Amino acid sequence: MEVIYNLLEVILPFDFMKYTFMKNAFLAIILVSPIFAIIGTMIVNKKMAFFSDALGHSALTGIAIGMLLGMTNMNIAMILFAVVFAILLNIIKNKTTYGADTIISVFSSIAIAIGLAILSKSGNFNKYSSYLVGDILSISEKEIIYLLFAFILTFIFWYYMFNKINAVSLNKTLSNSKGINTSLMENTFAILIAIMVMISIRWIGILLINSLIILPVASSRNIATNMRTYHLIAIIFALFSGILGLVISYYTNIPTGPMIVIISGIIYFLTFGLKKLNRRNY
Repeated sequence: MEVIYNLLEVILPFDFMKYTFMKNAFLAIILVSPIFAIIGTMIVNKKMAFFSDALGHSALTGIAIGMLLGMTNMNIAMILFAVVFAILLNIIKNKTTYGADTIISVFSSIAIAIGLAILSKSGNFNKYSSYLVGDILSISEKEIIYLLFAFILTFIFWYYMFNKINAVSLNKTLSNSKGINTSLMENTFAILIAIMVMISIRWIGILLINSLIILPVASSRNIATNMRTYHLIAIIFALFSGILGLVISYYTNIPTGPMIVIISGIIYFLTFGLKKLNRRNY
């Protein structure tokens, strides 16, 4: 890591790069931004924005259950609960006649209520309240290694599975006729979302994580002309928002997560305006 730190100081000769916690945060953003952008494109295509938001909210329940079971690693507790939560949600969503948004809302509401109830009753809510907003400046070198593996896993999954997931999102019946196991695809993708969301939740925050996944992708969709540029622009917007948000938060003493979301929101409205302008020109 020392070699990477020295390289960062050479490439980015700014005063904030003198601090190890800023270098770690910068590396984390470089890794997590493309992950969110790639996952986000698939989430938006499948109209699962509310699903990823519900998974984020379920983190509190994962923490609460982990605490009751005496687990010391809350990340593992959150991931295990989120995977079960995602699969169960998928199964019930596919077996009911209610709209998907209704089922997701029911699961999300119950999950966050149970988590808050357990943590409040035990007097541990303040201990874990930092998970609501997150703190990317607290990320360690070891956790950056985990993010690197997550980065590699996400791109492998996207490379081999994107076309199948996209086909399922467009037409389930046709996908089944082409030999695609739609249930397997949906559950595998749900598990991937659950793992990536829970890995990042402590640094990004429960309240903000869905915004960081959706906003760069929605901005890209406003101006992209094909699938290739859609993915590329989403990654660029995610990286730009993340890096600029980190730098501005350092100089303004505003938490990094909210600042990244604010910048992503500004980009979204700019691209939305550009989209409307282009339509008028045509």
